[in-house]
Amino acid sequence: MKRITKIALGISAATVLMASALYAGTDDPRIQQREQNQQQRIDQGVKSGELTPGEADKLEKQQTKIKQDEARMKSDGKLTKKERRKLTREQNRASKNIYRKKHNEQKANVSQ
Repeated sequence: MKRITKIALGISAATVLMASALYAGTDDPRIQQREQNQQQRIDQGVKSGELTPGEADKLEKQQTKIKQDEARMKSDGKLTKKERRKLTREQNRASKNIYRKKHNEQKANVSQ
């Protein structure tokens, strides 16, 4: 009886580990959080007038491309370290673009 219980526990533990490994293969909370943060920065820039509609449009297109790249990379069911690094580089570039566009001399007309 004890042996059957140990085997059942072992199988259960292995199943949980495999499921979490498969799930973790395509999910990266850091990438998701950065996407949300960058979207909030763009929205805030539009609302405050720091971003013109044209600047916001370019930044939105860049965010869309990053999301498309991420979906393509995840389509095989896993996100490799190399693919994570590429997404991180894309997000770093996008973050710099958001900063530059929010802090340049162009201002949008925003009525409050």
